[in-house]
Amino acid sequence: MIEILPVTHDLGDFKVRRTLPARTRTMVGPFIFVDQFGPARLPAGHGMDVRPHPHINLATVTYLFEGAIGHRDSLGNDQVIRPGAVNLMTAGKGIVHSERSPAETRPDGPVFYGMQTWLALPDGKEEIDPAFEHVAEDDLPTLEGEGVSARVLMGTLWGKTAATTQHASTLYADIVLGGGIIPIDPHADERGVLVTEGEVILDGQRLDPFTLYLLAPGHAATLAGTGRAMLLGGEAFATPRHVWWNFVSSSRDRIRQAKDDWKAMRFPLIPGDSDEFIPIPEVPKTVSYP
Repeated sequence: MIEILPVTHDLGDFKVRRTLPARTRTMVGPFIFVDQFGPARLPAGHGMDVRPHPHINLATVTYLFEGAIGHRDSLGNDQVIRPGAVNLMTAGKGIVHSERSPAETRPDGPVFYGMQTWLALPDGKEEIDPAFEHVAEDDLPTLEGEGVSARVLMGTLWGKTAATTQHASTLYADIVLGGGIIPIDPHADERGVLVTEGEVILDGQRLDPFTLYLLAPGHAATLAGTGRAMLLGGEAFATPRHVWWNFVSSSRDRIRQAKDDWKAMRFPLIPGDSDEFIPIPEVPKTVSYP
């Protein structure tokens, strides 16, 4: 079993723990970026304000355990996500979005606790038209057992299929353990488990929180304990992907083009949120190796 330790970014009011991309591994299935943030509460009167920024050749997946985040994008979508639902934003040939605390959460101080992941788009789909979908909690099937529950966020697991669009074969699930045991389907090309809280046991081994554990292909693993774990993975990509800042692509030239396009403000604007933006960084925190 391979372990990928998180890199922690302290943002003052809350911490973000990133396991992908890493020097030792860029992707697990289509997952090319894995962030866990919180739990945290911002000071009263404050809020999270991630200003408009661009993406290409990827899809972002936002999932919350607590709190609320308002999403707006250059397609005109305006959607608040709350725990139990999924926001899937497909960047394709290019999209701009912002993420901010809803106004009603700011007086008492917003709560943040959840996951944000990126999925690389497969060969032949990198430059598809951008899109956005909000998948409500009721459209995400839940498995209930003795001392365990699991919500399928993407793909098919335990005989249940989520309504969320898949551009490549994807597995993503939120597993909450209360002393029970749950098997992990062995059929995906690549799989990883990340514990966000509690004491979770994988095949008799206690897992460290926030570390991404990669399972051997074909291995029928079992999770037990008390806590929460995210299962993620899917089909392996034959063509490598590169990451630089918010851009993912199989082509470095395409990433350079996206940099130039953002500097020249050739990306579309967000209706109602176009007065500010995040500039291209000199040294981005998110890169792939090599």
